[in-house]
Amino acid sequence: MSAPELTALLLFCTAMSFSPGPNTTLSTALAANLGLKRALKFCLAVPAGWTLLMLASGLGMGALITGVPALRWAVTLLGVAYMFWLAFKLSRAGQLTEVNSDRLNVTFWQGVGLQFLNIKAWMLALTLSAGWVVNAAGQPSTNPGERLAIICLVMMVFAFTSNFAYALVGSLLRQWLAQGSRLLWFNRLLALVLVVTALWMLTL
Repeated sequence: MSAPELTALLLFCTAMSFSPGPNTTLSTALAANLGLKRALKFCLAVPAGWTLLMLASGLGMGALITGVPALRWAVTLLGVAYMFWLAFKLSRAGQLTEVNSDRLNVTFWQGVGLQFLNIKAWMLALTLSAGWVVNAAGQPSTNPGERLAIICLVMMVFAFTSNFAYALVGSLLRQWLAQGSRLLWFNRLLALVLVVTALWMLTL
């Protein structure tokens, strides 16, 4: 991969990884409610899930899902339903003492699975495959395996860094949010972000 291609990849990954979305919103919410240590497993689940998704996309599954309307809608609707469910649970947590494994908990494997229910993530993986794994003529490059490995490595770093940064912000706000009804309104704001993101996914 040439230096200009790598630079373009880094800029693209920066813009996509650090912009607000379901992953960064959940990272913030988990850290604010449960602490940075509890949010760390989700921060690790995102790059793990993304890497599996990118590999699946590189093997053709991304084109299949985005190209077949029924599969595309199935992924989208499952993702939207899951995000609505998370938003509902988040909106009900008003005190740190109320936040337990039943109220707000996203396991490592749920975090991994969430990546596969995000149509935006599939389209991103497809864009990366089309822009950096194949050549300008739409044919596989001379070293597609190497390029795919570089993309996966770069996205793993960016996915973890961006989610950890959002989680760190959430953890720093934790004590301030514990006062009065601040946590309740903070959680409801993040729940609203999840709902808006879910609705936006329906327009893709």
